[in-house]
Amino acid sequence: MERGITGQYTASIAGGVNCQAFIPDPLPPQPPLQLDNRLQSRINLAMLALGRLDAISVLLPDARLFLYSYVRKEAVMSSRIEGTQSSLSDLMLYEMDGVPGVPMHDVQEVSCYVSALELGVRRIREGQPIAFRLLTELHQALMTSGRGINKGPGEFRQNQVWIGGHRADEAIFVPAPANELANCWAELERFLNDVPEATDPLIKAALAHVQFETIHPFMDGNGRLGRLLIPLILVAANVLSEPLLYLSVFFKKHRQVYYDRLQQVRISGDWESWLLFFVDAVAETANQAVNTAQQLKQLRQVDRDRLSGLGRMAPSAQQVLDVLFEYPIANINTLVEHGNISAATAGKVMDKLAQPELALVRELTGQKRNRVFAYSAYIEILNQE
Repeated sequence: MERGITGQYTASIAGGVNCQAFIPDPLPPQPPLQLDNRLQSRINLAMLALGRLDAISVLLPDARLFLYSYVRKEAVMSSRIEGTQSSLSDLMLYEMDGVPGVPMHDVQEVSCYVSALELGVRRIREGQPIAFRLLTELHQALMTSGRGINKGPGEFRQNQVWIGGHRADEAIFVPAPANELANCWAELERFLNDVPEATDPLIKAALAHVQFETIHPFMDGNGRLGRLLIPLILVAANVLSEPLLYLSVFFKKHRQVYYDRLQQVRISGDWESWLLFFVDAVAETANQAVNTAQQLKQLRQVDRDRLSGLGRMAPSAQQVLDVLFEYPIANINTLVEHGNISAATAGKVMDKLAQPELALVRELTGQKRNRVFAYSAYIEILNQE
């Protein structure tokens, strides 16, 4: 079935150059999606994987601990797509007022992503719909520091932009002119909120992501916000109780296919090929998240057993381990604040855990004072792609 182009081109000017900007048709696609057996079976696999992911709170004694670190992993990967060099360790060091090993702007951008995602989930739980007010609030949180602070946080762009190429008339894609953005978003907002008819949440997330990237409403941060919308849509629809689905690793790994599928939707209406790619991303990512949770659960049990042989130090070491599961990069102050132990005890425990026979933690600074420790095995599991 041939749909053809899924929007209209209109004359515009960008950088003093005449170009053709693309205004997408409203969702849902017309003619409707063709969910053949192959596509439907892959959607079913993705939903099955999402169900296992949502049950993660049963797998883990405290899903909040997993969520804390997993959200930060996603922030790092999503921002790396945009060119930052920050690592998970850099972010956690920054959050405890340490000095990251990359430019401060990089790690500030990643930290803002964490803040925006947490804000989005909070607003949805307060009953806010995914609408203009929430979108602009999330964008403001995303761009509140780092390089984005001068890129109109919380405001739709007021000029024409283009993607790829050094001139607009040679660009890979030119999104809608600024004067069309309000109408484009209003149409997308109606679709997101099931007006005039409801859409399956997984399909909604897939279609809405393309539409948001196509509209490209902000001067900067569109990629990160477009990826962030995916888990928020699924949380709002109660498909996931926690925002644990992060597709940035998959999109980064298959970057060219990702961009090609987006462009094919625009120029030929091939929504079905995009959906196949998207639901495969969901299934693989959800299964990987469950596997990561299982590995962390197993690590916790193995290390608890190892620490039980420390004699009188064992109870304090177990308390330290509990803190490291929430803050896998920690200093003595972190252990004192969250572990209900004294600084002297925390120091002795960390010295013991850093010794070669245990090698549970690694000291990062090489200093005698203000030491920072990394729970190495935990971070290695999280850094798996």
